[in-house]
Amino acid sequence: MNRGGNIYNKYESRNPVTALLMRRFFRALDSLVDEAGPGRILDVGCGEGYVIKHLRERNNDLIIEGIDNSRKVLDKARELNPDVKFTQASIYSIPKNNDSFDLVLASEVLEHIKNPDPAIEELKRVSKKQVLITVPNEPFFRIANVIRLKYLLRAGNTPGHVHNWTRPAFRNLLGKHFNKTETISSNLWQLALCDIV
Repeated sequence: MNRGGNIYNKYESRNPVTALLMRRFFRALDSLVDEAGPGRILDVGCGEGYVIKHLRERNNDLIIEGIDNSRKVLDKARELNPDVKFTQASIYSIPKNNDSFDLVLASEVLEHIKNPDPAIEELKRVSKKQVLITVPNEPFFRIANVIRLKYLLRAGNTPGHVHNWTRPAFRNLLGKHFNKTETISSNLWQLALCDIV
């Protein structure tokens, strides 16, 4: 079952460890976005819009749109980002033309869907340059949940996660779809900037 939005709102957490991890995540994300240098970004699976809000606060000149399959989380995203266009749609059928965006972002989305391969192909279809994908860095993400005493009966697996990629498994997944990929890790997350051509 796909879940819309965050089970644990790490973006607004007051826990100092969580806040530190999120700063590191955003620092890694920012470095890849800066490297891509996009003018137009599509955030697919944008959830409540926290990543869009962060990117817009860094660079208000960016043109960013968001897509998510959950109306509920899009309502929150619109509250956080009233001047951003949001569309309710599936990652498997993005209602955008081919090559519409410089950068297509899917942050913490692929672990929630049963078949990531057609989703990645759809991300590629709407991007003319690059795709940026982030997923939890396993097994560390699950270990962190166990340390927090969360999801113990699931061995730390967050509800809604149907994939748990280690670094080699994530690289193998991306290697099926992209010829050139830059992958970095930020403690609990893996981030990959992938070239379309």
